[in-house]
Amino acid sequence: MKYRDYYEILGVKKEATKDQIKKAYRKLAKTYHPDANPGNKKAEEKFKEINEAYEVLGNDDKRKKYDQFGSEFNFANGYDFDPSQFGFNNGNVRYEYRTSGSGGFSDFFDMFFGDGGINLDDLFSTGSRKGFTKGGFNSNPSGTYQQSLRGEDKEAEIRISVIDGLKGAEKHITIESPNGRKTLSVKIPKGIQPGGKIRLAGQGGKGINGGKDGDLMLIVRFKEDEYELKGFDIMQKIEVKPWVAALGGEVNVKTPEARIIVNIPKGIQNGGNIRIPGKGYYNTIGGRGDLYIQVYINNPERLSEKQLELYKKLKELDDK
Repeated sequence: MKYRDYYEILGVKKEATKDQIKKAYRKLAKTYHPDANPGNKKAEEKFKEINEAYEVLGNDDKRKKYDQFGSEFNFANGYDFDPSQFGFNNGNVRYEYRTSGSGGFSDFFDMFFGDGGINLDDLFSTGSRKGFTKGGFNSNPSGTYQQSLRGEDKEAEIRISVIDGLKGAEKHITIESPNGRKTLSVKIPKGIQPGGKIRLAGQGGKGINGGKDGDLMLIVRFKEDEYELKGFDIMQKIEVKPWVAALGGEVNVKTPEARIIVNIPKGIQNGGNIRIPGKGYYNTIGGRGDLYIQVYINNPERLSEKQLELYKKLKELDDK
C-alpha cells in the first residue's frame, strides 16, 4: 500500500492553517469536480484524492493523528507500506485490514481512519510500541523509533574497448561509495552487450537508520578507438598504398583477436569494405557478427625518382 501525502495532494504546507486547507480544498474540488470534467477518469481520481485529503486534514483529530504517524515513522509519499513488515503485529495483538466503506477512499485511509483499521491511539501508546525494533524500525537512546530504509540504487557509466568486450577484462575504477571515495577492481564479462549492466553490491546510496546500502549499476558503453562497434559488426580501418589498391595484393592486418592475411581485391576504391564473416562481436543468441576491413588509400609523403617517373607516365596515359 502507498503512503499518502495529504499535504502534497492539497498543495499546502504542513504548517497550513485550517482556513488555508479549506481554501485549497475548495479551489481544487472546483477544478476537478466530475461535473466540470465529464468522462475524464483522471480528473475523477484526482477529485477522490482531494476529498480524501480534506477528510483527514480538515478534521482536527484525524490531522493530529496523521501528523503524529508521519513524524514518528518518517514515511515518504509513494513508499510501499506493509503494516506486517514494520512491527504492527505486536505481541498477541493482530491488526487486520477491513474495508470501511468510507466513500471510495484509499486502502491507506481505511487502514488508519476506517472502521476496523489500526487504532492509532494504541499504536502510539507506550505499551504498543515495545518490540518495534523488528521489521524495519530501530530504536535510539531517546526511545523514539525510526524506519530503516535501504539506500537507493545508483547508476554510472563505464566505457570499455571492443577488445575488452570480446575477451573480457578487469578494470580499476574510482567511485564515491557510501563510505567515501574508493578504487575498485571490476570484472568485465566476455561478450557483454552495449548497455549491459554490472552490479556492484553495496556501492550505491547510503542506507538510512541502519538499512542496507544500495547497489551501483555500471552501464557499459563502448568507446571508439582503432575498432568501432556497429550492431554486432566490428569496423576496422586499414591503409594501403595506391598500387596495392590498383593491383590488389595481400596485407598483414592486426584484428581485435589475431593477425591475419587479408586479400585486397584489385581496383578497390577508397573506403571500400572487405568482409570477414563470423569475426565480429558476440550477439545475443550465441553467434557473432562480422568484421569489416575498411580500406583507405594512403599516398606516400615522399616518392623516389623512379616512383615519380611512373606517376608521370600514368598521368600522361590518363590525359590521352
